[in-house]
Amino acid sequence: MIEVQEVSKIFKLNKKQQKEFNLDNPTFAALDKVSFVCKPGSVFSLLGPNGAGKTTMLRIIATILNPETGVVLINSKNTKENKNLIRKEIGFLTGSTNLYEKLTASEIVKYFSDLYQIPNAIFLERKKNLFDQLQINEFANKKIGELSTGMKQKVSIARSMIHNPSIVIFDEPTSGLDVITAHSIIELIKQCKQENKTIIFSSHIMSEVELLCDDLAMIAHGKLIYNDTFENYKKELQGNSLTENFINRVMLTKSV
Repeated sequence: MIEVQEVSKIFKLNKKQQKEFNLDNPTFAALDKVSFVCKPGSVFSLLGPNGAGKTTMLRIIATILNPETGVVLINSKNTKENKNLIRKEIGFLTGSTNLYEKLTASEIVKYFSDLYQIPNAIFLERKKNLFDQLQINEFANKKIGELSTGMKQKVSIARSMIHNPSIVIFDEPTSGLDVITAHSIIELIKQCKQENKTIIFSSHIMSEVELLCDDLAMIAHGKLIYNDTFENYKKELQGNSLTENFINRVMLTKSV
């Protein structure tokens, strides 16, 4: 369970950043009192345009950032007070993950298994299941620097899932990937749902959202502009498609 309660995040900007973002104010409110709940056994989709605050929100949930105000509870634990315990319960997959290029795929996954102090017998079983499912075996002993983008993303998935987390965060995990690799990630998300994990999923690809989503929240300009079930979202369509409806909602917020 993920409970986000009135979370705000403010970043301090230097002069170069102020000029880049065309802002006069030296501070930038990335999130403004955002609240939602992600339940076990369902897929919660977090949507928003670039710069809306999605990744900031996901990093706060993952304990990488602290909120300025508000509280995030992971399985009833406060992220500010229980970082080490919470990190053992979270798997965080993002399209921008960097992997050490001189290690092999197997070595990377083993390294993270050791960080989580997973007994070797359990590691070997989980590794076999993940490598079989993601078709990593054919390049398991190749160095990361020799792998394609899709292969690296598969290794990132295995690395993120090796400790069998109860909370799984996917931040645009299929961005820029080929169809086969994207499909393997979609299947993994479905499996996580079957295993009653709590899943939060951010994507710009509406076909993926429609395929996976149970509950939905939208963020624009750091503010929550929608939070309900996906079924209700479809019933309230204000356009000819899910994408058009999303754009209309964001543009309406911008004009207010």
